Amino acid sequence: MWGEHRELHATWSVLVNGKKGYAHHPETLRWKLKALFGRHEALVTEMGSRGYRHLSPLAKRNATGSVRQTAFVDSPRAQIGILRNKRCQCDV
Repeated sequence: MWGEHRELHATWSVLVNGKKGYAHHPETLRWKLKALFGRHEALVTEMGSRGYRHLSPLAKRNATGSVRQTAFVDSPRAQIGILRNKRCQCDV
C-alpha cells in the first residue's frame, strides 16, 4: 500500500510539476490526472480503514482529463491473461 502511494505521488509530480524521472515511461504517459487523483483518493480511503493517517493530499485543481483510464500498456484482457499465466489467485 505504501509503495503504491509513493508511486502515485511520483507519477503526479512528473505529470503536474514537469519532473523528469520516468517522464517518458509508458506507465507514466498513460495516466489522466483525474483518474490518477481518483486512484489516490481510493487508496487514501483504504489507508484510513487500516488506521493509517494520510498527510499528503494531491491538489484536486490539477486533476484534468478523464476519470477513467483509456490508455493501457497492455489491454485489460491481456492483463488478465498475464495474471492467469502467473497463476494469480485473484478473481479476474
